Amino acid sequence: MNPEKYRKQYRLPPAPDFSWITKECPDACPVWCSVDLRDGNQALVAPMTAEEKLYFFSYLVKLGFKEIEVGFPAASDTEFRFVRALIDEKRIPDDVTIQVLTQARESIIRRTAEAIKGAPRAIVHMYSASSPVFRKYVFGKSRDETVAMVREGAALIADIFKDDPNVRFEFSPECFPETEPDFALRVCSAALDEWRALKSRRNIINLPVTVEYSMPHIFASQVNYLSKNLPNRDNLILSVHAHNDRGCAVAATEMALLAGAERVEGTLFGNGERAGNADLITLALNMYALGIDPGLDLSHIAETSAVYEKMTGMQIPERMPYTGKLTFTAFSGSHQDAIAKGMRHLEASPGEKWCVPYLPIDPTDIGRESGDRAIRINSQSGRGGIGY
Repeated sequence: MNPEKYRKQYRLPPAPDFSWITKECPDACPVWCSVDLRDGNQALVAPMTAEEKLYFFSYLVKLGFKEIEVGFPAASDTEFRFVRALIDEKRIPDDVTIQVLTQARESIIRRTAEAIKGAPRAIVHMYSASSPVFRKYVFGKSRDETVAMVREGAALIADIFKDDPNVRFEFSPECFPETEPDFALRVCSAALDEWRALKSRRNIINLPVTVEYSMPHIFASQVNYLSKNLPNRDNLILSVHAHNDRGCAVAATEMALLAGAERVEGTLFGNGERAGNADLITLALNMYALGIDPGLDLSHIAETSAVYEKMTGMQIPERMPYTGKLTFTAFSGSHQDAIAKGMRHLEASPGEKWCVPYLPIDPTDIGRESGDRAIRINSQSGRGGIGY
């Protein structure tokens, strides 16, 4: 191993502001956007069929998601037909908005527009990489040429959908954390400049941790810089989409919410490319444990886990927060004794807030068994557990 071959790839904003870190928690839950149906096709060994995607879409709606990214319709006929099926078969509920992904290229934008024609509500999500590495090695473009490419794509989107008030726009500067902060601001502002004339629409700037290179507070400080400097801030929604290469996607997202983000893209149980995306289940239940309504129905987590495993072919680890089969189970004697005493105290004190040691939430709130199932006996168990 040779750590000297690596360098810090993230870019701190000028005079980084960490005042947001004094907040204890968000005031309310963010807008959740599931990207399972896009990342499912990208990241699964065996991508979902159209029928499986239709079923999974209906299940995401059942859970309470109001924004769902349904694919990259210009990428393949399968993706295109799936989006058309949702629209033509009227499978999109009145309060749900579908989102589609596109690069800032004319042919892809026009194919995307064909895919969502007639959609009751849609978000066109355009992305373009902005980091120095992409500009130099992938695109071979200067800063000015990169801005021109984004501006051209955004202008085309605005022109195509200028007469459709049901379509909103989203821009993501791919590889945002590695992009110079002033240039990230410039490229996002270029997209907003083309969309600003359509004042009735609250468009979205989405800041992705495309590959996780930094500690969570670094990303949050970058989000804070954009939140404070983006033009027309009151009329746009600031979103984040964290990947989990360092295992910190949930923490980075939570800190970003303190730093100005108000919308989160992610997946159930963190599925996605490489180490995956931010886990929306964990994020939502972390909020629930703080007394914040997550806005999602996670009261039948075993069912949700089974649907996810069947649709994706992935397995949820036994120690996954909140959802793993052993997450609420204690084998240690001292843990069992404390849980048993806490449960007895609650039974004797109806109306008291949850305060059982070792259990951050009541497992029964999400359809998990408590009591006897939280205490299981093995050679490490003690008298308290056996007695309970």
